[in-house]
Amino acid sequence: NGHPKQVSLVVRGYRQEEGIDFEESFASVARMEAIRIFLAYAAHKSFFVFQMDVKTAFLHGSLKEDMYICQPEDFINADHPSHIYKLNKALYGLKQEPRAWYDELSTFLLHNYFFKYGLKQEPRAWYDELSTFLLQNYFFKSTIDPTLFIRRFHDDILVVQVYVDDIIFGSSRPRYIQLFSDLMKSRFEMSMMGEVKFFLGLQVNQSPCVIFINQSNYVLEILKKYGMESCDPVGTPMEIKD
Repeated sequence: NGHPKQVSLVVRGYRQEEGIDFEESFASVARMEAIRIFLAYAAHKSFFVFQMDVKTAFLHGSLKEDMYICQPEDFINADHPSHIYKLNKALYGLKQEPRAWYDELSTFLLHNYFFKYGLKQEPRAWYDELSTFLLQNYFFKSTIDPTLFIRRFHDDILVVQVYVDDIIFGSSRPRYIQLFSDLMKSRFEMSMMGEVKFFLGLQVNQSPCVIFINQSNYVLEILKKYGMESCDPVGTPMEIKD
């Protein structure tokens, strides 16, 4: 059809053994309660929340272990058929991949004056990469919620919530929104998605001082699943007093 064919190299991570091929694969993930608190804080501070997506996020993670993989069948180098690959960065399929990405981004933000509150490798590699990046850019990180990063500018604030490769952020001053966007694009391949409208199953509608969240899409999917799209709505079974 004239289109070039593409091939992706993927690691068979299911063959990795803990303690031999990797030590830690855990990557911090924001709880839904943390996302709601983040949105409530944004509404309280009267600023809008924006969203970014990291392209091929897990490939940014740096590995702490020496990782070697065999040449894939049908792509063996005829001149060096017995050679193997040594990975310089995380690759899809590794147990520690997400963790490495998080650490990379986290370190980068913390080195850019951000701070964070409170306290198998594929998850770890991306987490490490992200965390490292944020820490290097003077962010501070929470020890209670290690996916929350904050950077202060005198009386202004920039807050960032990370969920693997999806990032939502907001600031009391619009110019810091652009600053963060430019900062991230200087290090990672990012796509700016504008004001957050849908995040982790939540539909988000923003207006000054108010943020509405709902899960109407989820409700409609449940109705469709059980063949109740045409059902009539009814009031709550609990009596409501005026």
